[in-house]
Amino acid sequence: MACVTKRRGRYVIDFYDQHGKRYRKTIKAGATKEEARKELREIEAKVERRTYLHEKKTPLFSEVKDEWHKHKGQFLRETTWETYETNLRVHLAYFDRMRINQITTATVEKFIAELQNKPLSTKWAVKPDFVAKPDGKKIRLNTIRKILVTLNQVMAYAVRHQYIDHNPVRDAERPRSQGKEADQEKAISILTPEQIRNLLDAVTDQKYQTLFLTAIMTGARQGEILGLKWSDVDFTKKQISINRTFNMGRFFTPKTRGSIRRIDLAPMLVTELAAWKLKSGGNDENLVFANEAGEPMNYSNMVQRYFFQALRKAEIQRIRFHDLRHTYASLLLAQGENIKYVQTQLGHSSPTVTLNVYAHLMKGENQEAACRLENTIFEGTGHNLVTKEEKGLAANG
Repeated sequence: MACVTKRRGRYVIDFYDQHGKRYRKTIKAGATKEEARKELREIEAKVERRTYLHEKKTPLFSEVKDEWHKHKGQFLRETTWETYETNLRVHLAYFDRMRINQITTATVEKFIAELQNKPLSTKWAVKPDFVAKPDGKKIRLNTIRKILVTLNQVMAYAVRHQYIDHNPVRDAERPRSQGKEADQEKAISILTPEQIRNLLDAVTDQKYQTLFLTAIMTGARQGEILGLKWSDVDFTKKQISINRTFNMGRFFTPKTRGSIRRIDLAPMLVTELAAWKLKSGGNDENLVFANEAGEPMNYSNMVQRYFFQALRKAEIQRIRFHDLRHTYASLLLAQGENIKYVQTQLGHSSPTVTLNVYAHLMKGENQEAACRLENTIFEGTGHNLVTKEEKGLAANG
């Protein structure tokens, strides 16, 4: 039975763990009997939950993160696994020398504060007392959030495997955008119809003109466009199928079920794709947009040598290639297309994702909708609140 005794002026806790093994723990000098009993109660609670580990058997964070990374590798695509590896090696080395049960909510919040103050150009110090210089460009807020996602998954793994009985990351206050931090986040840039026409007119190479037109008229991601094969183009149904993506020099299946989709094509795009297929001599197994050797195109080379050059020639401010996807979405929303349709065409997992990204582009007022509602309820009932004559007088002031 667990008890507290006193030996040589210090209190000693005597107890059995969940496996029936007996332990004695000497409390630090100066501690009161009540403090010793409190610690015993905490140990007994852990024993009851079967999560107690002796200090010497409690693994270091570095050991747990390595376990988690090895376990996680079987469920992730290679590029995601590599991203996790970078976060673990570069940023989360901060915790490596700590026992997993020594990481508290306060420890996590201190880590977050130091991340927010860390200059982008400074190499991360693994010492827990590392204090970054206040000058220089800071890590982007979105990057910090991704680092915390990795940390949260490691600590959740530790809870599942009973190294600890609580995940301290869950209760930590997360960083929020404030002022300058918000300005650092990449803003969405949208091209107007006139700018789109000027951009396409500035491209003389048929392959790249067709590529940019495809990006604008389908909203497909750059990796989806570079991974597109002629077998994915249905000229009869006027659709393309997104079945793969090309990123980081490798082909992958799309990340989510929603990303595997069919996108409707405008008649003009169908005509241009047919013309490009005729000129390129592609068969159904060839890439639609390949390099001169018939291999997947280098994304960086395409953007730097052709996309940015076309923007300069058309006298358009520099934007990201991904902003062509945003342009597609904004134009669909501006012409009143159903949000569910826009979501499926973009390959978002749900309409909520689409709304979160593009809600600010939607009109704040819609008198046409209000008038249609009035007609639905009151037309033909003799209860119209405003007559057509009164509407005309109101419109004329």
